[in-house]
Amino acid sequence: MAKTYKIATIPGDGIGVDITDAAIQVLKKLSDASGSFQFEFTNFDWSSKTYKERGYYIPEDGIEQLKKFDAIYFGAVGWPDVPDHISLWGLMLPLRNSLCQYVNVRPTRIIPGTSSPLANCKPGDLDWVIIRENSEGEYAGHGGETHTYYDNAVATDVSIYTQVGIERIMRFAFETAKSRPRKKLTMVTKSNAQRHGMVLWDRIFNYIKKEFPEVETDKMLVDAMTVRMVLQPSSMDTIVATNLHADILSDLAAALSGSIGIAPSSNLDPTRKNPSMFEPIHGSAPDIAGKGIANPVGAFWSAAEMVEWIGEKDAAAKLMKAIETVTEAGVKTKDLGGSKNTKEVTDAICAEIGK
Repeated sequence: MAKTYKIATIPGDGIGVDITDAAIQVLKKLSDASGSFQFEFTNFDWSSKTYKERGYYIPEDGIEQLKKFDAIYFGAVGWPDVPDHISLWGLMLPLRNSLCQYVNVRPTRIIPGTSSPLANCKPGDLDWVIIRENSEGEYAGHGGETHTYYDNAVATDVSIYTQVGIERIMRFAFETAKSRPRKKLTMVTKSNAQRHGMVLWDRIFNYIKKEFPEVETDKMLVDAMTVRMVLQPSSMDTIVATNLHADILSDLAAALSGSIGIAPSSNLDPTRKNPSMFEPIHGSAPDIAGKGIANPVGAFWSAAEMVEWIGEKDAAAKLMKAIETVTEAGVKTKDLGGSKNTKEVTDAICAEIGK
């Protein structure tokens, strides 16, 4: 009997709905082609529209509901008439924090049929995995505002760094680097200016690297890292950085690889006590929502990461191969220089899976 994986889907807003529908279609085709497993999808309408109707994104028992699933597939959140800080802190960050998803993994590479805006950058020159600390730093939610309605308003955001949080992300990053062919890890901070939390990052990195003598290491300040990513992409492999820094660097990485529309993301609880969550990083793109033109490749790559995480590595590899075959054949959306729409790319990948 085929094994059943229970997947919670949270399409969210904008093109999150479009690409989630496409991902479900591809995942169903993938499971049918395998014959050894199947997916059972349950949809959760925790969108900005429902937020405006009821005053909250996640219901009181929402997190407990999600804990019953093997994984979560997330589309995007954000809509023009809901301030971004409300949608982010109302949905995405509570999910990551409540489900102990303290690792965010963002692989980046130039896939066949696409090209980098960097001159003379070949596919093998840009092949990175960015490991983002996903629970602390500037996203910890500590701070506040006073004198809000006066001319001397004061607002603070306090970055939180703990030894436990830094150690666990560092060890995950070192293990990731160790598993890759180049066995190289670059650590990014801003410890010349942020002399407490970032210095703690440096210190913990320096003693944990002694546990991994087979991994080559180096360290970069985040501003210098942006220059290195553009001018020397082949000099890096695995990258570990703080919550905010990695968030910014991974968007740059996606653009350098060809399009933010192809970039995947995994929010992981490495202990596997809670379900992990998988999402493309492109956002909700309200300007093209519902038009059927969103690039679904990032959604499919995120789905492949999910399939691998739950243990179906062969099926994940099959999905990635199908994606690369289709893009190499020129079946691409406008952002990648093609002329196809979301449905045409989705159908092409389904057809490739079925061969």
